[in-house]
Amino acid sequence: MVRYVPRLPDGQKVNLAWPLAVFRLNHIFWPLDPSTGKWGRYLDNVLAVFGCLIFLQHNDAELRYLRFEASNRNLDAFLTGMPTYLILVEAQFRSLHILLHFESLRVFLQRFYADIYIDPRKEPEMFFSVDRQMLINRLVSAMYGAVITGYLISPVFSIINQSKDFLYSMVFPFDTEPLPVFVPLLLSNVWVGIIIDSMMFGETSLLCELIVHLNGSYLLLKRDLESEVQRILSKRQRPHMARQLKDQIVQTLRKNVALNQFGEKLEQQYTVRVFIMFAFAAGLLCALSFKAYTNPMANYIYAIWFGAKTGELLSLGQIGSNLAHTTDSLSSMYYLTHWEQVLEHSTDPQENLRLLKLINLAIAMNSKPYYVTGLKYFRVSLQAGLKILQASFSYFTFLTSMQRRQMNN
Repeated sequence: MVRYVPRLPDGQKVNLAWPLAVFRLNHIFWPLDPSTGKWGRYLDNVLAVFGCLIFLQHNDAELRYLRFEASNRNLDAFLTGMPTYLILVEAQFRSLHILLHFESLRVFLQRFYADIYIDPRKEPEMFFSVDRQMLINRLVSAMYGAVITGYLISPVFSIINQSKDFLYSMVFPFDTEPLPVFVPLLLSNVWVGIIIDSMMFGETSLLCELIVHLNGSYLLLKRDLESEVQRILSKRQRPHMARQLKDQIVQTLRKNVALNQFGEKLEQQYTVRVFIMFAFAAGLLCALSFKAYTNPMANYIYAIWFGAKTGELLSLGQIGSNLAHTTDSLSSMYYLTHWEQVLEHSTDPQENLRLLKLINLAIAMNSKPYYVTGLKYFRVSLQAGLKILQASFSYFTFLTSMQRRQMNN
């Protein structure tokens, strides 16, 4: 049972950044390699079903805790369990969608690394530019790593203090004191934490990498077209200039269409999971900020988690906005091919007419910018990330006012 290994067109393994290298070990969210046999796939399906059952058990235990604290009207204790429960439910929805589209995800990733991924050996400058855009996302991944490390330290303190505390706020419908019951449940806590944490930073890192490399491919398309236009103008072969420019635009349009089609596949693959991610973000940020605000020293993990989630939304939004800006400029790219200079020097009127019609077609094809969306309900952009932060701040002020009212009563 081998996980899919990303490879370049020549078979060379892709040197994955550390967040993706860790995410590749996640047996729920990363597809299998095509070479995996029948029994390996069967075992992987069994493990996936078993993992989903563990998710359901944690969902029940954490929901019982929330219902108990809500009935006691203990706002602070209620919000202690809210972040982990929200991210658990989000992970359940996202993992279910992944498992239903496991094979299509592998095919999609194969196409990405074969056709879209910028090879650092061929385009070192563009790869460096693209990779630099991922620095904030990798910082966010490190912050998520700090969050899960804080949770995983809890079992060590439980052993030292000889207490039987779980990593998360949970209430089970049975006695968890006996060691044969407590130890498996605690280990399941650790497994859920690692799986969900690697999902939180890993899938976002993968999505950001898909977008920045697609954006870089559009920029390479623009660069290559501009250099070819300058070459045609410098040679100035008057009888052939219009045909040469027309052929170059046709070639560019084919690559343009291929990139647009990949963008459509990207939208199909991620639109549901992006919607789930953004839908839970405002509530999660609200609960995290409230806990960090009420007791920052005791709840430092919530503060780090809040910073990581905020950075995740803003970095993903900025990358989405960059792609939209690039695709919005494609129509201008075709218009600025110095076609008027070519027409001035060209001596072939029929090719001149064909060239003008082709430029009009190219401009019309790229009249709208491309956005990754969440079920067409919103666009992945910096504005969307800022709106979520504004909504979470509104919820935060509401909760703080409720807390003051409770204290006054």
